[in-house]
Amino acid sequence: MALILYHIAPSRSSIVRWMLEEIGQPYALRVLSMSKGENRDPAYLAVNPMGKVPALDHDGVVITEVSAICCYLADAFPQAGLAPPIGDKRRGPYLKWLFFGPSCIEPAIIDRTFKRAQEAPRGTLGYGDFDTVMDVVSGALTAGPYLLGDTFTAADIVIGSQLRWGMMFGLIPPRPEFVSYVERLNARPALQKATALDAELKDKAG
Repeated sequence: MALILYHIAPSRSSIVRWMLEEIGQPYALRVLSMSKGENRDPAYLAVNPMGKVPALDHDGVVITEVSAICCYLADAFPQAGLAPPIGDKRRGPYLKWLFFGPSCIEPAIIDRTFKRAQEAPRGTLGYGDFDTVMDVVSGALTAGPYLLGDTFTAADIVIGSQLRWGMMFGLIPPRPEFVSYVERLNARPALQKATALDAELKDKAG
């Protein structure tokens, strides 16, 4: 089975590269250059009309959007143990967290960072408000060590990546439970390998 990741390092596709290292399956990279506009080339727009990464090709089936890709990979390779199976009561909370990242955490960060001329009414925002989002994540991690207790899943890859990125750039407050959670994730060999490989790509790109 062939897995091909369309990738820019660093970018959101780095999250999927971590996921691929966690499942332990061989994969190929198609590295694009954002500075050269390769993500907007017709050849890539035929893969992902949104003109962004990541995109994953699995034996001719193309999946885009980080959480969708991670969900797909966890189900396609259940031997990695990164998703509760259908029928498991933990499946609901797992899916909630998997999609909480792009639907709540990321837009809350972006809206807080890039202010609108007029603040949007709370009820019009799918995430409500920034502080509520942070409190909800904080509450889930207080019990820890992972979002589903002792079980590490693809949801931790998605949520953990956003917390790592947000704290790195000062966009998410370094609450103690966030810091300890990210430290646990940073100790994972798959994340260390993905990070090192991306650093090499970035160095080659200059």
